[in-house]
Amino acid sequence: MIYIVSFAFSFLMLYYLALVLQLNNYKFKRVLFNFSKKRWHFYYLIAPFLLYVITCDINHFLALGVAIIYLLALIFLAKNIDKPLVFTARIKRLFLFNLLGAFVFTPIHFYYKLDPHTLDIIIFAFLLSYICEYFVNKSFYNKAYNKISNLKDCKVVLITASYGKTSIKHYLASITKNYFKIHYAKGSINTLLGLIKDINENLDPNTNLLIIEAGARKKGDIEEITKLVRPHYVIIGQIGTAHLEYFKNIENTKEVKKEALKSTRLELAITHSSVGESFSYDSALSEIKASLDGLSFKCNDEKYFANLLGSFNASNLCACIYLAKALGLNYEQISKEIANLKATEHRLQIISREPKFIIDDGFNGNYDGMSDSYRIIKDYNLGKKVLVSPGIIEASEELNKKLCEVINECFDLAIITSETNARIYDEKLKIKKIILKDKAKLIETLANETKEKDLIIFSNDAPNFI
Repeated sequence: MIYIVSFAFSFLMLYYLALVLQLNNYKFKRVLFNFSKKRWHFYYLIAPFLLYVITCDINHFLALGVAIIYLLALIFLAKNIDKPLVFTARIKRLFLFNLLGAFVFTPIHFYYKLDPHTLDIIIFAFLLSYICEYFVNKSFYNKAYNKISNLKDCKVVLITASYGKTSIKHYLASITKNYFKIHYAKGSINTLLGLIKDINENLDPNTNLLIIEAGARKKGDIEEITKLVRPHYVIIGQIGTAHLEYFKNIENTKEVKKEALKSTRLELAITHSSVGESFSYDSALSEIKASLDGLSFKCNDEKYFANLLGSFNASNLCACIYLAKALGLNYEQISKEIANLKATEHRLQIISREPKFIIDDGFNGNYDGMSDSYRIIKDYNLGKKVLVSPGIIEASEELNKKLCEVINECFDLAIITSETNARIYDEKLKIKKIILKDKAKLIETLANETKEKDLIIFSNDAPNFI
């Protein structure tokens, strides 16, 4: 019986490992060193495994009991996480390899009367999985590369930045869609594998403007994407403190982002002043005015208005203006399209103005963008101003303390939705604050704490595994 239990226990452990790896783009290093819920590893991996090994030597029925409790714990986890495990083709292959490992090692354990454990089965499954994925990904890469190479008269635009790249991508797509047959990945798809999947599955062979968003976690990430798509135009937006736990300092961040300039087909680079190149698009900006009614600004003395929130969007739009003009659009065409822009989803997106003024800024996770959005709200006087946020997740304590000062100036109530920054915000916020360790209680909290005419902004809405 114990070998059957061990067989099943390996699948339970694999479920947890597959879940946290999927949440961290299948990077073991990120799971080990950068996962914010490290105690989960003890609750859902280390403690169950140790208990199972100990009880195997004492009583097989006790070991079965540990396996059942472990199963119930994983069911609880799956029901309470907002990003449950998705059974992609990769995950299915991983479980298939685990099944194969179980059939290989379980008879060996039984024949040689070895202690029934699961580590050899799981290690076997991951080894086979990573070998298999290497060849699968290589095949998909070649298919995507050839698909882009076969596009006729298509210009490729690559956009990267510490933050703002998704907004620039969506704004550029909206400005150019009436003049080109465009393609861009919806949402925030910016990894090599995500882009390969989108290109292989969704890219129309008649596309004549391909807009790519490129993200990075380490040196070489942008270069890999650049080699795949070989952009004609590159936009490098603002470089800041986002993801410093990966790049260590801003100079390293700049060098990684500037890998995009290595494109063999590069015709024009449009860069923010923070990049440090000789030309910077944001130097053309002037007369920026941002309020809850919209945004106006000048770019090279040409006036633009957008029904968008946040002065930082003037910089994002300025990059788009330069690129659109390089593609042949004139001022009248560009200004018309900018006036009709809608907010990028989850980026200072007005959800409703009545009965409560609700703003979704869930994808804004950097100090500059968050503080700017808060200052827009500062003068709202029809009701209470309420912030719902985990703070800045991928940043230093100093930046979070600095953000607390802005929050104290702009809000009446702050609801902090993550344990990651709970201590800092509890200490530094002078306004009324509520620290929620469980986001499931957020709806109830808002119902009790807010009323009609109140303004609520959801800022940097981190998933509950953070």
